[in-house]
Amino acid sequence: MTRLEVAPPHDHPVLIGRGLEPPQPQGPVALVYDAAVEPLALKLAKQARPELTLRLEGGEASKRLAVYEDLLREFARARLPRDAEVWALGGGTVTDLAGFAAASYLRGVAWLAWPTTTLAMVDAAVGGKTGVNLPEGKNLVGAFHPPRGVYAELAALDTLPEATFREGLVEAFKHGLIAGDAALLAPWDLAPGRPELEPYLARAVTVKIGVVERDFKESGERMKLNLGHTLAHALEAASGHALAHGHAVAWGLLFAALLGRELGGEDLTQPVLRLLAWTRAPAPPTGGWADFAGYVARDKKNRSGGLRWVVPYAAGDVRVEPVAEAALRAAFNAWREHAAGYSG
Repeated sequence: MTRLEVAPPHDHPVLIGRGLEPPQPQGPVALVYDAAVEPLALKLAKQARPELTLRLEGGEASKRLAVYEDLLREFARARLPRDAEVWALGGGTVTDLAGFAAASYLRGVAWLAWPTTTLAMVDAAVGGKTGVNLPEGKNLVGAFHPPRGVYAELAALDTLPEATFREGLVEAFKHGLIAGDAALLAPWDLAPGRPELEPYLARAVTVKIGVVERDFKESGERMKLNLGHTLAHALEAASGHALAHGHAVAWGLLFAALLGRELGGEDLTQPVLRLLAWTRAPAPPTGGWADFAGYVARDKKNRSGGLRWVVPYAAGDVRVEPVAEAALRAAFNAWREHAAGYSG
């Protein structure tokens, strides 16, 4: 078992391993879990003895205001007090949604993250970002609300579909680009149960913890964690969220690599193309720059002075900066050629 620590003022542990023991609840527990991991939820319920148990369907379709309202009203009907804790067991959707409900109910109650996918373990459960989507874009409503602890139980990955397992590691690969960590750029032999998996996940989480500790509310450096996400969120929205988040980010990383090359940086396209093939990402939605521009304009990195892009000039040299329209269009045209010739 690996134990990482997030530093004050948002200090909490991040545990990664098998057979993790839950902490002693500080008050009544509301267990919110993904229907896909019901056996794990039943096991956790025996240990936590929740006051309230709520079952959700995972996936982006649940990450919306109506489901968020349902959670809050269930909390209120159960009369959960201020010392209640929300335990979120599931993938990225349940983590983001239940965490946001915890951030909002009674102006904020404690919560614990029990991520059950690779994506949630290396990204959604770490860093304190919670939220839901709007029809106009991803994660446009939310709050910074760190959990009391993160418990990444690796046994949860044993029944995860291979495609979902690999797709979630795109975020770890992204952390490797940001940190210049070659080990994170080589997930090719990883699988559930492999001894290399735990240190790999811990390595990826360590990168994110370091960035978050230096810039919790995303006023500067933390924006680097959105590498590949500006176009990725547009692709997800354009596909009606049929394109999984990790696959969308992989396509977004290819665009970012092409943009970095267009601006004079190193050519990072080959490792990203290998990532796309390894994850067996489906082809992205088709269209021209104008078809995605509306989604891009609503990106959270947008400021009154315009949108800033996360540009990888080299592994370990990632910058957040405005980019000229001509460079964006050139990179997009190159990206579209790759997408058109992609065979999966």
